[in-house]
Amino acid sequence: MPLAQLEDVRIQYELAGPSNSPVLMFSNSLGATLSMWDPQIRALQKQFRTLRYDTRGHGRSSVTPGPYSIEQLARDVLALLDDLHLARVHFCGLSMGGQTGMWLALNAPARLNKLILCNTAAKIGTAEMWSSRIEAVRQGGMKSVSTAVMERWFSARYRVSSPDVVASTKLMLEGANPDGYIANCAAVRDFDVRETVATIRVPTLVIAGTHDAATTPADGRYLAGQIAGARYVELDTAHLSNIEDHARFGSEVSSFLLSQ
Repeated sequence: MPLAQLEDVRIQYELAGPSNSPVLMFSNSLGATLSMWDPQIRALQKQFRTLRYDTRGHGRSSVTPGPYSIEQLARDVLALLDDLHLARVHFCGLSMGGQTGMWLALNAPARLNKLILCNTAAKIGTAEMWSSRIEAVRQGGMKSVSTAVMERWFSARYRVSSPDVVASTKLMLEGANPDGYIANCAAVRDFDVRETVATIRVPTLVIAGTHDAATTPADGRYLAGQIAGARYVELDTAHLSNIEDHARFGSEVSSFLLSQ
């Protein structure tokens, strides 16, 4: 996959699908790579040109000195869009990726057509929780948190029914660069748009997971209630709803983007 050399970071990306179709951009969760969107890509490329990328500090993108901020990650998106000469896109972000989408909708709405906020929140967790996570990774590496993260990412039912998917996802997380992960933990820790999210005017779909303890259905309903005209969908999943119920997730995304 190509690497875009931006001002201070290299970003790995994949742009694929019909060149005359609208662009749908995907933004990954903390600790994941662009491969987390594999379950959606083939089906959605029938209707959209898809753009996915590794967030700064993840995958093959650069691990620059941290801590990072969501604003910094969102400005990477704008720089990548400029590099690819893309004026506007649909944007779909999950968890940290959803927070990136919120920043874009608040600060660069002219670059977005529609926004999909998946398993995310205007503020995720507490400073104490993130400080504990950061210290655990600093002391013990990614394997020290990977089992607990899988328990948040997937429901108990899915962990039993799809152990191979869970195992491969765990390997993806354990392969993350610890310094990049820690820098991105800080970005999520410090992001809080509860006071401003109601000013978003980009057409928005909010997707939540019934069993998501990290970004709860209450968090999703809050976003949908604050953003004028937002549509709310709740899937029978935990945090990585796009993997756990990939068919319904893709159907809901497609339906929203093709609606008037």
